[in-house]
Amino acid sequence: MSEEKGTFPRRDDEGRVVALPDLLGITLAGVVIGVLALAVFDLAAASFGAGRFGGANGWLALILPVWLFVEDFRAWRYGPARVVAALVAAALGMACGLLVAGFAQELPALVGGALGAAVFTVVYATVWFAGVRWLTNRTG
Repeated sequence: MSEEKGTFPRRDDEGRVVALPDLLGITLAGVVIGVLALAVFDLAAASFGAGRFGGANGWLALILPVWLFVEDFRAWRYGPARVVAALVAAALGMACGLLVAGFAQELPALVGGALGAAVFTVVYATVWFAGVRWLTNRTG
């Protein structure tokens, strides 16, 4: 298994992300970019009188991280290991993200949703990365 040089995140020959810090870094950067884009659109909408600033759904910040998760999912060979790992990671990520967003319900929707999206991203990436490798090694 060789790595492609000079790319981020580092990937193996089959296109799979090879290091958890790379996966976490790029997906959390995607959350930050998503939140910044949402803030700009929300500010523009608020300036035109279409609601108050902070009313945008911060969960939309998951668009870029989910895109990377889908690409990594596709890079793993077909089989039950990748499906099970993705389902468990999604369930745990959503549970933890919703829990954090619930605790932040007094904050604006943009902030609470962004916190939930960030927690989802960390949990999903960690569980997916470890889970798909462990399950693939167990099933051969």
